[in-house]
Amino acid sequence: MTDTDATLVVDGDEIPTLLSTLERIRRTFAWKCGGLDADRLRATTAASTMTLGGLLKHLAFVEADWFAVKLRGEPIGPPWDTAEPGSEWSTAAVDRPEELYALWEAAVVRSRAMVAAALAEGDAGQPGHFTWPDGRTPNLRRIIADMIEEYARHTGHADLLREAVDGLVGEDAP
Repeated sequence: MTDTDATLVVDGDEIPTLLSTLERIRRTFAWKCGGLDADRLRATTAASTMTLGGLLKHLAFVEADWFAVKLRGEPIGPPWDTAEPGSEWSTAAVDRPEELYALWEAAVVRSRAMVAAALAEGDAGQPGHFTWPDGRTPNLRRIIADMIEEYARHTGHADLLREAVDGLVGEDAP
């Protein structure tokens, strides 16, 4: 996710960072729901090729991209170093479930270690190792806020997909 909206706080303290993230999510939600008539607001559909397996693989990629590459300045690592951009969505269809779960779980473990290492070296205000097209460099705080947003967005997708697959609904994992 690379939002170069000038209202997005990329190098501020916790409250401005979190509030600008919340406002970005609110703007996105309003945009997704906006301008529809009553029939479209009542419609139920899942006209998408997105799958839960694709979400697992995509979020494993995003973990590596944001925390290894953009936070730590390290290589993205396998399998992403040889993958075609965006291929995680389609290639997940041929992966075994245990491979998808293991890939995502390993990515999360790696990300946690990278955040811990970064925090051992400095605080949440330390800059990442990349610059947005508008010249601003997000700090660790912004990177974590973007990951929260990424998960918020895709957890919503997963909620819809999972309900369609087997009826599982709810907000809090057991």
